[in-house]
Amino acid sequence: MPHFLALTLFLITTLAAQAQDRRPSHCFAIAQHSPELQYLHKASWGQTIEDEFTVRFSYLTHSMYLIQTHGGLHAVTDYTGLTGPNGALPDVVTMNNAHSSHWTAYPDPGIPHVLQGWRQNGAPADHYLDLGEMLVRNATTDIRNRFDRTTAIEDGNSIFIFEVAGLCIGHLGHLHHEPSDETYAAIGRLDVVMAAVDGGLTVDIPTMTRILKRLRSSVVLPMHWFSQGSLERFVAAISEDFQIDRRPSNSIELSLRTLPSRPTVVVLQPRIYPEFD
Repeated sequence: MPHFLALTLFLITTLAAQAQDRRPSHCFAIAQHSPELQYLHKASWGQTIEDEFTVRFSYLTHSMYLIQTHGGLHAVTDYTGLTGPNGALPDVVTMNNAHSSHWTAYPDPGIPHVLQGWRQNGAPADHYLDLGEMLVRNATTDIRNRFDRTTAIEDGNSIFIFEVAGLCIGHLGHLHHEPSDETYAAIGRLDVVMAAVDGGLTVDIPTMTRILKRLRSSVVLPMHWFSQGSLERFVAAISEDFQIDRRPSNSIELSLRTLPSRPTVVVLQPRIYPEFD
């Protein structure tokens, strides 16, 4: 029994140290809960990140982004099961099932953490996954009922928030309405946000522009644009309040010290296999 207690204390101390390794962000959620910490293995996915306080974002396709950390964590948003030919598996994936292009019913069983954003067993999705270097949590929103436009499907979408390297990062998912004040409060201020800008299947462009201004994000990464025309309509509408930075690649590295002084929309080119600058 003494050996068991000693081992238990060692594990608790080690896991607590992992949580302390995460650089605090101004997201308030870190201090809200203290659930049991979880360990996950590190996948091999291309070029490493040199700076421990830098996060790499790679636009894969549609609304799927790869988020990579210095410590080797790999998170994929709106995971559909296809991330490229290199065979590497993410450590954590988030999914929304508003449409088939935002989730898969058959995620690879080798993925340690699969976070579904819709209601489960009659209850809203409620995630608070502490991986030491990264914290992943969610806030739910309703979606339109495609079979009855007069009603909504409660808690059918999740806004996933990633807290890592001092950054507060959000993925708005398949957003169908402006978040309530309570949801804005649950999200917190986002340094970086991935936002659907199609202007039709999700929220319209004026509503998305209003959402992004209220979130006060330093960097907006557009997603869910189906043509150059829809992307350009969004860019034209938001350019009065946000600077526009067009990149030829599909990836960008960001840290607290490299965030732009003026809110900026960074347009990346989707590419299913990450290519790094």
